[in-house]
Amino acid sequence: MSALKPEPALLAYCRPGFEPELAAELTARAGERDHWGHAATERGSGIVRYVCASAALLERQLAFDDLIFARQKLLGLARLDGLDPTDRITPLLAALAHVREPVAAASGGALRFGDLVVEHTDSDEGRELAGLARGFGNALRPALRKPGWLTDKPDARKPRLHVLVHSGTRMELALSRVEDSSPWPGGIPRLRQPPNAPSRSAAKLDEAIHTLLTGDERAQLLREGLRGADLGAAPGGWTWVLVRAGLRVTAVDNGPLKEPVAGHPQVEHLRADGFRWQPARPLDWMVCDMVEQPRRVAERMAEWFREGWCRSAIFNLKLPMKKRWDETVLCLDLFRQQAGELKALHARQLYHDREEITVFARR
Repeated sequence: MSALKPEPALLAYCRPGFEPELAAELTARAGERDHWGHAATERGSGIVRYVCASAALLERQLAFDDLIFARQKLLGLARLDGLDPTDRITPLLAALAHVREPVAAASGGALRFGDLVVEHTDSDEGRELAGLARGFGNALRPALRKPGWLTDKPDARKPRLHVLVHSGTRMELALSRVEDSSPWPGGIPRLRQPPNAPSRSAAKLDEAIHTLLTGDERAQLLREGLRGADLGAAPGGWTWVLVRAGLRVTAVDNGPLKEPVAGHPQVEHLRADGFRWQPARPLDWMVCDMVEQPRRVAERMAEWFREGWCRSAIFNLKLPMKKRWDETVLCLDLFRQQAGELKALHARQLYHDREEITVFARR
């Protein structure tokens, strides 16, 4: 017999191994808003729950775009343990009846979801459940539509129902608001590697552009005729992403560039120290993925803005092995204090990031 555990919690996904950083971030953000509770997680799970009585209000107050280590932000509704593999749907429908209040609040009073996402964690164990999640989702959709829990077609005006599959006998229900969450299952972007890219790092900048910039910002800030610099450019992955957007790029690195960046008519290769180089005139963009101490990078990037050398930038901060949340806060505060007035500042640990975070800033 299945056991239902209604538990109001802010549920967030992260890169496996970074649960302590996300837990520290959620605890800090919740405390700033006077929501007192505790963060619960298991190392390597890629999931953190911030459990508190006011979880529904916290989920609405804490914007997804303000979170750094979260891939996805959800309102946890209930956990189901001991499910019968021959009938998982009946107890799930019964569980929804026990959590009507938060569903109604998120959907404007109507007890309906606009879409269904059945997903698994981004761990070795979780990926083995991909087939089960896909098959269960196909069976669950018509079962939800029959009593009216799910709209016939996706409706972005209503919340999404998430079913997180932990195993064949254990699942978790949550909801997300379309306007304040990741659009991708598991919070993992489905983006293709930029064609002909000279290195896999191109995917990192491509993800940053699609994740940290709004659609209007992409249209306004990335277009033909603009100029940018790639500091520490070799072998040219980040340069290639800017070139494909139409920019003319100064690639600064003592190392060699690879095809198709090397010799490209939109690329000027300067053999110099990218960390020390400065442009002769202001540029529209600066990007930087250099391996350097994060505080030094934060200070140098701030100098670029303070001196007016660029209008927009995307850069990475390589984090230490310990106290990574503390270092993140310190570096971003340092950047804010020294950069001058900014129109936008967003930071996120991307799917393609490892021991680092990616920052977008513009003035």
